[in-house]
Amino acid sequence: METQTNKDTQISTQDIQQSLVDEKSANDEKKKNIKKDLMQALKFLLFSISAGVIQFGTYTLLYEVCGLTHWPSNLIAITLSVIWNFTFNRKYTFKSSNNVPIAMLKVLCYYIVFIPASTWWGIALEKAGWYGLWIEALTMLINFVTEFFYSKYFVFREKKIKKQDN
Repeated sequence: METQTNKDTQISTQDIQQSLVDEKSANDEKKKNIKKDLMQALKFLLFSISAGVIQFGTYTLLYEVCGLTHWPSNLIAITLSVIWNFTFNRKYTFKSSNNVPIAMLKVLCYYIVFIPASTWWGIALEKAGWYGLWIEALTMLINFVTEFFYSKYFVFREKKIKKQDN
């Protein structure tokens, strides 16, 4: 009886040790994933800032210098910034080797919703007396946040390979 109890205790100790090793490994993996997510967010932010400079500059040129109204200025500016942002984020932020035409189609789907929505609220805010550059800044902020999550979790998401138990 005593031998069986020692064996049970020994197995329990081994189980506890293995559990602790597994927990440490899981915590290390979580820390690694958090660091990766933060780096992706930082890279996305930096590329978005550069795309934002292109978008804001183009918008300002078209709206202030050329005298276009909000919607054509916004459409041209956002198109240029999307091409820039997609190219760099695919290659450097998400390091995606996904099918490029499919990824571009997914981004197009996002903008098929976003551009009419942002144009609608832009026109409404402009009619309400908002200054066009403030509308553009707000639109760019909303675009930045929503596009990051859309890109990370839909366009460039990584496929998880399940480990098979032996």
